[in-house]
Amino acid sequence: MKLYYRAVTQDGKNVSGIIDAKDPKEVATYLRKHKLVPIKIAPATETGFKKILSFFRKTSTSDLVFFTRQLASMLSAGLTLIQALVILKNQIPNKAMSNIISDIITDLEDGKTFSLAIEKYPNIFSPIYVSLIRTAEGSGLFDKIIVRLADNLEKQQNLQKKVRGALIYPAIVISMMIVVVIVMMVVVVPQLNILYGNVETALPLPTLIIISLSQFFVNFWYVLLAAMVGGAVYARNWYRKPTGRKFVDTYILKIPVLGRLLRENMMAEFTRTLGLLVNSGSMVVASLLRSSEVVGNVLYKEAIVLVAKKVEKGISIGDAMSASPLFPPMVVEMVKIGEQTGKLYDSLLRSSEYFESNVEETIKVLTTLFEPVIMVILAVGVGFLIIAVITPFYNLISAI
Repeated sequence: MKLYYRAVTQDGKNVSGIIDAKDPKEVATYLRKHKLVPIKIAPATETGFKKILSFFRKTSTSDLVFFTRQLASMLSAGLTLIQALVILKNQIPNKAMSNIISDIITDLEDGKTFSLAIEKYPNIFSPIYVSLIRTAEGSGLFDKIIVRLADNLEKQQNLQKKVRGALIYPAIVISMMIVVVIVMMVVVVPQLNILYGNVETALPLPTLIIISLSQFFVNFWYVLLAAMVGGAVYARNWYRKPTGRKFVDTYILKIPVLGRLLRENMMAEFTRTLGLLVNSGSMVVASLLRSSEVVGNVLYKEAIVLVAKKVEKGISIGDAMSASPLFPPMVVEMVKIGEQTGKLYDSLLRSSEYFESNVEETIKVLTTLFEPVIMVILAVGVGFLIIAVITPFYNLISAI
């Protein structure tokens, strides 16, 4: 936990700061070791403006990628781990990440290993990251594994950016459509309703539908808002349950094009991570269990865990994968070849590159399909509004 301390130096100067420690005794021991006399040790709290600022200082995936790549470069250049971290602490632009690096340096100076130092921050350093670092510390190939880890994180980040990028355009268009509909229902249609109220001609069905919806929006907006918030909360809680998560993860894979994109993206992440773990010296079963954490889909996670259990009983990875329809035949064959030739890492790496290429192609197809579909939806919506607004005028002119 974070503990605030105030202490006095040998020169009589007051110093203060925040330390991540188990209890106040650990902080007091640390201060005395550095020739400081502790005066006050209490839980660190942030209030007011500082608390608001801390919300915007959270670390991101980009910070982790930058940290890992820079650390790998400096270690390859011959710097010691502490020297590299000290330089990184001053280089990294994110203040929150800089404070974490400072805490890591403190732990290393106190004799802790790097893996133990970063394990305290699970929101930043994933279990796979920590596992690779721990393996690297015991293998004597720390700098090489750090480089591979940096490469893996960069590929993972680039792939995620491409997937998000494909979904940004339709998300923006749909959001703007919702805003336009709300403005029409709340501002424009009520004015038209006043105008149509003075017309004795019977209104057509599209106009009646628009007016009824507008009246509901204006008079019962709080009911609609409560229903949306309640529905969102219920959906979130339901999705967090095993049954809800499995239901969504099952049917989302059946969506045309999008389901294929998700499957190929998960296979790219899985094969790349498994290859990295195996190549770093981790045990195969442990590597499979760790790799199951990156897929993000319950069905695939359960399938990978089942493969790990079969491998633990003596079955080869390829044979264990072939029993599940979730693993493409290409992956199964590549894994079998890798096991037979003793080059499992190379086979998994080629598989990940294959799926990354497929993801890029699927994103292009998905982007191409989104544009006409969205245009059709916009055309139908605009056409309906035009018919609903103009038809009464046309009927009135015809009657005259």
